[in-house]
Amino acid sequence: MIAVDICVAIVAILLIIIVMLQGSKDDINDAFNGSKSELFKNQKTRGVELFMQRATAILAVLFIALVITSVALHTNIM
Repeated sequence: MIAVDICVAIVAILLIIIVMLQGSKDDINDAFNGSKSELFKNQKTRGVELFMQRATAILAVLFIALVITSVALHTNIM
């Protein structure tokens, strides 16, 4: 039970870190002048960006599963 809670905390911290490391696809100048460049709209993600996207998705699913498991364990005991 405590191990699941520790895993939830670790996965949450990793998820926060990996989301913070990802770069934004929007340019700050586009927010102020209203123009949106569509030059790279259909470009596929590769390399590090692809890894970050997949890691984010995996960590998010793992986080949700661990939280549900933790809640189920805590409600059955109490």
